[in-house]
Amino acid sequence: MATQPQQAQARSDLTRFAWLSIAAALATIALKTAAYMLTGSVGLLSDAAESIVNLVGAIMALGMLIIAARPPDESHSYGHSKAEYFSSGVEGLLILIAAAAIIWSSAERLFNPRPLEQLGLGLVVSVVASVINFSVARVLTRAGKQANSITLEADAQHLMTDVWTSLGVIGGVGVVALTGWESLDAIVAILVAINIVWTGVHLLRRSVAGLMDAALPAADQQIIENVMGKYRGKQVDFHALRTRQAASRRFVTVHMLVPGAWTVHDAHQFAEEFESDIRAALGEAVITTHVEPIEDELSMKDILLEQE
Repeated sequence: MATQPQQAQARSDLTRFAWLSIAAALATIALKTAAYMLTGSVGLLSDAAESIVNLVGAIMALGMLIIAARPPDESHSYGHSKAEYFSSGVEGLLILIAAAAIIWSSAERLFNPRPLEQLGLGLVVSVVASVINFSVARVLTRAGKQANSITLEADAQHLMTDVWTSLGVIGGVGVVALTGWESLDAIVAILVAINIVWTGVHLLRRSVAGLMDAALPAADQQIIENVMGKYRGKQVDFHALRTRQAASRRFVTVHMLVPGAWTVHDAHQFAEEFESDIRAALGEAVITTHVEPIEDELSMKDILLEQE
């Protein structure tokens, strides 16, 4: 089991991925702005606007990852890992603001379409930006899943949304070049904005769920139930299982019912073995096992969630 300094260092190491995201955002802003200036496409302008949101989100992610890596202290005995939810929440809000701005700018262009210029060069520049975003998003997704970091996952998800919307814009601009239907550029930009709204709402929901101490996913809870099943029947039972997730940290609390004749030493050793098996199956987690005598009726009065 990793020590607290080791865990803090591991979380701190994640900041390099935030720096990578910042570099990618700066590069794509420059490329997409150049593509807009070459073509005059409002669709490509909307794409560049989303990259600005990517930059702000990446900077926010960097700050929150630094805070989340801090070890527990007297004021935060459970650590600082929930700071990651502020990053994903702010990024969700920024996405919604960007979507509103895109729709606003596209509405005027929809009724007053303008011819597009230098489409070939502009599209090439935009494709290069999309390749950068896709590559960085893959790296962030892998790192986020390995480290169980909602900040990196949210940043990766946002970048992938940028990739798909870029492809949509590129396709729309390409159709305009072939058909001459200039209004399609604004229509694609509005569709991009709608897609961005969905991503922003999804990130906000995940962030709120984390801040509200939502339970672990069903798959993780089933892992815990499977481990408890191995111990049941050995004069032992369990109840009052409660779980929550604070970004990278998972918390599990359960009451273990054991024979009252057991010594404190025996019950403690049994609980330690149980907690060790949970960690082996589930991964790093803070596990609290409350030992109670199985014969005592009072042990059955704390099953309800609102009771301790």
